[in-house]
Amino acid sequence: MITWMQRHKKYLIITIWISTIAFIGAGFVGWGQYSYGDKAGAIAKVGSIEITQGELQKTYSNLYSRYNQVFQGNFDEEKAKQFGLQKQAFEQLKQQALILNLAASYDIQVTDDEILAELKTEKYFFKDGVFNKELYKNALSTNNLSSKEYEDEIKKNLIIEKTLHLLPLQTLASETAIFDALSNIADKISYKVLTKNDITLDTSDKALKTFWETMSGTFMTQTSYDIEYITQKPVANTFSESEIATYYKENKNHFKDAQAKILPLEKAKQKVVAELIASATKKAALKNYIVYKKEKLSHANPSLVTISADNNKFNPEILSKVSKLGLSSSYLKPILFNGHYITIKLLKVNAPTVKTYAQAKAEVLALYLKQKTKSALEEKAKMNFKSFQGTTTGFLTQKDADKLTPLSKEEANEFLSKLFVSATKNSYIALNNGKIVLYNILEQRMLSENSTKTSEVMAKLKSNLFNTALIKELQDKYTTEVFVKGL
Repeated sequence: MITWMQRHKKYLIITIWISTIAFIGAGFVGWGQYSYGDKAGAIAKVGSIEITQGELQKTYSNLYSRYNQVFQGNFDEEKAKQFGLQKQAFEQLKQQALILNLAASYDIQVTDDEILAELKTEKYFFKDGVFNKELYKNALSTNNLSSKEYEDEIKKNLIIEKTLHLLPLQTLASETAIFDALSNIADKISYKVLTKNDITLDTSDKALKTFWETMSGTFMTQTSYDIEYITQKPVANTFSESEIATYYKENKNHFKDAQAKILPLEKAKQKVVAELIASATKKAALKNYIVYKKEKLSHANPSLVTISADNNKFNPEILSKVSKLGLSSSYLKPILFNGHYITIKLLKVNAPTVKTYAQAKAEVLALYLKQKTKSALEEKAKMNFKSFQGTTTGFLTQKDADKLTPLSKEEANEFLSKLFVSATKNSYIALNNGKIVLYNILEQRMLSENSTKTSEVMAKLKSNLFNTALIKELQDKYTTEVFVKGL
């Protein structure tokens, strides 16, 4: 399930029916980070349909609850950001809005009786086997929903359902037969796997230098920066009890235990002093930075160093900041590194130059091996595929990857997927990882195995293709305007 979610998180699978009941069953979660103010305000408009902040919050909450169930309660806001949950929620609402625009163009309506009938099918609102109006109102109230909001959601979903029923997808018997036929083609083959161990390459300096000379411009040194910097070590201030108490009072929320409860002063004192030292150190560093910029810091003893991506004594963040400096704006404000504040001055930018052969040899060898191995294997395959002596298999279908040793299952699946679309009886197939498989189809037959799931698989395939095409068509027809950044 997690793999499925990751594969489809970018929205290609259209989820039309948002289960409004899931809001009642799971409750709303994760709202705080995505609150935009007025609950009813529009965050986007698709065609003539507005998407509101409240809808985004509900959809986000529903998705969060479902992911949390899959992760067995271990889903949090950090994972939600990694999965792009807010964008998923918005995309789901956008796709709904596209269908609603289509529904409006056909003047599709839902009556109050239909809403009531749908409402009375939901088990959450039943007591002793009968729909209970009081239970219904209480459930909505508990989840901060009005009956109008909830029933509008039901109405919207029924309109979407009606619209999609106008576009029925049926699996034809001929399509199922073709799918079965394709699945049941079986080949008996002879095959041989070629790897880098089947070739010998000349890796002498002479061969490598010749290769390097033809593409020396590929091997360049990195941009490097000559800098000087001064260091501000933590100050050794002594703070009075009054200063400690005042700082604690103003910053209580900084000092919490594992249960997120604010620590009393006596237990937080060490942390309070640490923050006071950090604050005093930063102030001292900023003061020195100002004097350093004026070149009047008499006690400064700056260190000199050259840094680049591969030779960086600091960290990528500092290198990135240095790379944005210029000789007219050459000072970097104090930045924390390894517990000290450092202030940097850019002295010189060293532009990339072509590496000598000696400097580039390791890179040259890696690229040489990659390119020459590929071309040498392909040449060997061309010379041998008509006459090779290989391993003979039984009849294979696309499901028989585990029968093709010494290929891994992934390699075998790739080979079979390419074999069964090849029109050539005797040839070779290059795999993504560089290996080449020589093959000769000795015999072919049609198996008589018919899967009871063929119609279901065919229906899902057609549905996914249709949904993707439908959404693309509607996106071209109805303009989407987004009023909130980040969606």
